[in-house]
This record gives sequence, C-alpha cells and structure tokens, in this order.
Amino acid sequence: MGTVQILIAVAAGVIMLRLGLGFLRALAAPPPEPPDPGELRRVKLHYRCTICGTEVKMTVANEEDPDPPRHCMDEMEVLATED
Repeated sequence: MGTVQILIAVAAGVIMLRLGLGFLRALAAPPPEPPDPGELRRVKLHYRCTICGTEVKMTVANEEDPDPPRHCMDEMEVLATED
C-alpha cells in the first residue's frame, strides 16, 4: 500500500466517523416542548374524505375554524359540527 492510499483511507474513515456522530447527535436531541394548554382550542368537527370515505373527528386545533385536513390528495368535507 502506498502512502497516498493510506491517507485516503484515513480521510474516508474520519469523514464517516464525523457523519455517523452527527447522525447520532441529531437522534439524541430532545423532542420539542409541547405547546402551552392555552394555545390549543377545543373543537368538535367531523370530516369525511369524498374519495375513499375515511372519517376523521377533530377535537383540538390551533384556531376555532381550522382548515380541513387533506386525504387522498384532496381536502376533506365537513360532516357535522357539535356545539
């Protein structure tokens, strides 16, 4: 083995080690803090996908009149709102 090949192997090893440690540090980061209780509002909305029929019940949202969720690449329609 020549000196150049050894230097290339050492450089590749250092690069792989740094990348691996970077990935591990990213995974070890703590999850973000949950939002304050005052930031979420209670809502009672029922949605249905017009394409496949999947239904969703939304109980909390960031605002009183949230945008409808998307399913099958299309917005779901509101079935009912409970007051």
